[in-house]
Amino acid sequence: MHLTLHINGIDHELEVPAHTTLLAALRGLGFHGVKFGDEHGLTGADTLLLDGKPVNAGSLLAAQAEGHKIATIEALGEHPEQGWKQTGGLHPLQKAFVESGAIQCGYCTPAQILAAKALLDKNPNPSEAEVREAIAGVLCRCTGYLKPVQAVMKAAAELRGEVSSDQLSVGSGQLPVQTDTPPGEKLIADDWSLTATKIAPKVILAPQTEQWQTVGKPEVKVDAVKLVQGKPAFAADLEKRGLLHAKVLRSPHAHARIKRIDASKARALEGVAAVLTWQDIPRVVYSTAGQSDPIPGPLDTFSLDNKVRFVGDRVAFVAAETPEIAEQALSLIEVEYEVLPAILDSREALDNPVKIHDEPEYVNFADSNPEKNLAAHIRIDIGDVEKGFAEADEIFEAEYEVPKVQQAHIEPHVCVTYWDEDDRLVIRTSTQVPFHVRRQLAPVLGLPIKRIRVIKPRIGGGFGGKQEVLMEDVAAHLTIATGRPVMYEYTREEEFTAARSRHPMRIKMKTGVKRDGTITANAMYALSDTGAYGCHALTVTGNTGHKAMALYVGDGEYRKSPNIRFYADVVYTNTPPAGAYRGYGVPQGFWPLERHMEKIARAMGFDPIEFRLKNAIRPGEYHPFSTAWNEGREPRPEIIHTVGLEQCVAQGKAAIGWDEKFGNEAWHNPSKVESRKSGGATLDLRPSTRRGIGVAFVMQGTAIPYLDMGGASIKMNDDGSFNLLVGATDLGTGSDTVLAQMAAEVLGVPLEDILVYSSDTDFTPFDKGAYASSTTYISGTAVVKAAQICAERIKLRAAKMLNTQVDRYTGTQVKAEEIRLADRKAYAPDGRSVTLAEIALDTLHHNNQEQIMGVASYVSPSSPPPFAAQFAEVTVDTETGQVTVDKLVMAVDSGVIVNPLTASGQIEGGMTQALGYAVCEEMTWDERGLIRQRDFDRYHIFRADEMPELQTIFVETFEPSHPFGVKAVAEIPMDGVAPAVGNAVLDAVGVNVDDNPITPEKVWRAIKGK
Repeated sequence: MHLTLHINGIDHELEVPAHTTLLAALRGLGFHGVKFGDEHGLTGADTLLLDGKPVNAGSLLAAQAEGHKIATIEALGEHPEQGWKQTGGLHPLQKAFVESGAIQCGYCTPAQILAAKALLDKNPNPSEAEVREAIAGVLCRCTGYLKPVQAVMKAAAELRGEVSSDQLSVGSGQLPVQTDTPPGEKLIADDWSLTATKIAPKVILAPQTEQWQTVGKPEVKVDAVKLVQGKPAFAADLEKRGLLHAKVLRSPHAHARIKRIDASKARALEGVAAVLTWQDIPRVVYSTAGQSDPIPGPLDTFSLDNKVRFVGDRVAFVAAETPEIAEQALSLIEVEYEVLPAILDSREALDNPVKIHDEPEYVNFADSNPEKNLAAHIRIDIGDVEKGFAEADEIFEAEYEVPKVQQAHIEPHVCVTYWDEDDRLVIRTSTQVPFHVRRQLAPVLGLPIKRIRVIKPRIGGGFGGKQEVLMEDVAAHLTIATGRPVMYEYTREEEFTAARSRHPMRIKMKTGVKRDGTITANAMYALSDTGAYGCHALTVTGNTGHKAMALYVGDGEYRKSPNIRFYADVVYTNTPPAGAYRGYGVPQGFWPLERHMEKIARAMGFDPIEFRLKNAIRPGEYHPFSTAWNEGREPRPEIIHTVGLEQCVAQGKAAIGWDEKFGNEAWHNPSKVESRKSGGATLDLRPSTRRGIGVAFVMQGTAIPYLDMGGASIKMNDDGSFNLLVGATDLGTGSDTVLAQMAAEVLGVPLEDILVYSSDTDFTPFDKGAYASSTTYISGTAVVKAAQICAERIKLRAAKMLNTQVDRYTGTQVKAEEIRLADRKAYAPDGRSVTLAEIALDTLHHNNQEQIMGVASYVSPSSPPPFAAQFAEVTVDTETGQVTVDKLVMAVDSGVIVNPLTASGQIEGGMTQALGYAVCEEMTWDERGLIRQRDFDRYHIFRADEMPELQTIFVETFEPSHPFGVKAVAEIPMDGVAPAVGNAVLDAVGVNVDDNPITPEKVWRAIKGK
């Protein structure tokens, strides 16, 4: 079919099949700002403007767009001025998104901006509610929508002429970090203080924190400008000649053997380049978990097997000239199955006569036992637990349940594989763990590691789901078979049925307490469901106890020798495999723990906050699990140096109004309320409305001690700028920016002088990848060490250059250790200076030439935990059970905050994901084992117009084990929202819902006693 599409003011002639979508046509023409998120336009990532109105390009045929005006993100603005921090050439919306920190992974950013542009074109002065409604069709899993909404408000004001172009310029430092500003107080002296307050977090600075030049400042992300322009930065944006498209035939059965498979008709189909079955590739057992060697879990997976273990398991691979031909080929493959009994309930798995893994190649790890359908077996006793229970005045026991949920990153899993000019296999993939992908795939593919190169481009969200060697082997096998480039991109249904998820668990709690509120013993048992394969089985479930149960150690003599027990069985079932998801087992632990603590406090008449503080771990105490658990490796004792819980509680209580609301019946039973979503209007409430307030304490970890390593190299360029090469993986968190800030601080240059290159196994130093909240701490320390090596060489050269000036200027001989680097110069104590550009030219071209560079790596002996107090305010309708979360406040101790703008975005996005976990997200399966929630109609994640008010407060402590005092930040916001909401529901209506999500039906049944 011949078409003429009018795109961004230019006519484009093209020949396409009649079934071609507008999305496929545009991407084929090189308009990469339009993204694939799903097949039905439910993510909104494919949003563009058709005659000025937002539409979903994936839901339109290209032919339907003929005769209309199409606008993509590429039409907005001009190329910005030189330098990635310059935004002068951008559209005000693009500029506002950059400066407000509204971009994390950036995958949905073009769509949000176009939806916002359509709004501002017809309504130049929208309310916040109108902005939220306008962008509600674009799902974002990263940001929590707060900063994108405020960016639109800021851009609207600028377009009206109300805000000058630099009033909120983060890079210039005009958006300050608070020291102790009360919530809602003006931060900057202009008419846009409300937006500034919402964009900037409150930061209580650590007393030891110095006034650094770059660290601690809300700098613009180093990749923000290219992402806001929709540049081809993601894995699927790579264009290769002769590209084949991969598809996978998947099992319709939860458990079956393949008796016969015939692919002859599929292979004969025109346009099919290869069909692979289990008979066509080597049978190599491995684990898909992207973890350091040795992988702490069983080896129980094959690229293709003659047995399928869940609905959606792999049966065959196809590569064809188009996705449509590949799909047709799948339907031509004939498979005869011997259907086997399936285990779909974790409670029926242990010692079941049905064996999910009976393959002889299975490799045990620790206490895995396929004969018992056991992927991992954990038994940890600290102190004398039975003695502790015997000494308790009260014993509290309860059972809790947490569901299977999906990471739901907007960019699906996608990779492109091809042979390079040296006959090396290149894998360009949206992974969190490029070095693990290379190491783990080499034996599976039958290639030496040196013949594999893995490149990680920008990632459209990961959240642990891409800490998996999940689909790279499919494309790689097909490239090996055909000799041609292959792209494999998951459908949204594959994400739900074949990717990974959070481990569902059934958890029992038992706690002994003295009459004075001292915890004498605490025990947890978890029955964890790993699904059909044991990836992350041991480590995720171990974290459930390790991170959560360490928080409360008791008081008095029990504080010195706590009594804690954590037992767990991780079982195989014939359901889609679980894996890594942000928080990595810890949210599963804090749901029962913090719900349990709330029940105990209320039953014994204690203030729930004071009860927690009495028993919580304190600075200078040993982490109770440090001598008992280290992910299957030898544990070593560790002292916790920094605990900011008391300060977090004080700040969080003030922000949410705890003292005014908790126990106040007039507040709990209101007749009217001010509605934020209705522009502040006062609304009458139903008589059945009750309000509640809740809290949860949480802690996490920072990296894996004595195991995971990060590396960095830095070299100086001719103009005094630096190239920073890191193996660390930025998946939207802003880690490239944060690492560059640390390097810039050491080297005395602005952030724009640090050029970051990350995650290419050929060129960047090794890094274990983005998981365990370790990048800022582990990789950051490596960056600081490498920068210090460079700084020492620079100072030596500067001293020589300055000392040659003694005869020409009044001055004394200067020593290298006296040199100070700042403002792109090396300063002597007497004020004389030489620029870094002059030093670079001298070292590279003039005298005793050398390349100033530093290479360093770091493995930490410690894992300093961040701490937080999570508060929630809810409204409950007692007639329907509907729970509305009105406000979330998180006060968090993550050490020193290197970049408050990106860090607060992590908290806001994490709280939003956790909110879904609390009230609506859940994956279930039918009697066949088929997942019911296979798209975003049936699996609901929060939209911009559904969000509660969010507030982030950073309470800094200076962690002595890091050069800049940092701890982890990205995972901890996942931990406390669900229990805080559960406790708020209890506060509102006096009933407990012990299995989340907290749905209206569960609340209604609890209220009615059913």
